[in-house]
Amino acid sequence: MKTNAAFVAKEGFPFPLLSDERREAALAYGASDTPAARSARRISYVVDEEGKIAAAYPAVSPASHARDVMDFLASRRA
Repeated sequence: MKTNAAFVAKEGFPFPLLSDERREAALAYGASDTPAARSARRISYVVDEEGKIAAAYPAVSPASHARDVMDFLASRRA
């Protein structure tokens, strides 16, 4: 989506953002219970270099999530 691409460019993210208008990924990963849901739950997955899920965060707190993920990534480098 153009909106996601503009946001990625503005923030300088080195990765693409997922746009899931039909809720296919949300349903597959448990973020949504139905395609008719107005919004998805805040969940995150860390995907490693091999494309495998390295960590799952089924209940994300916006206040602490970035630090939680950064701590996880730091622990993998240690």
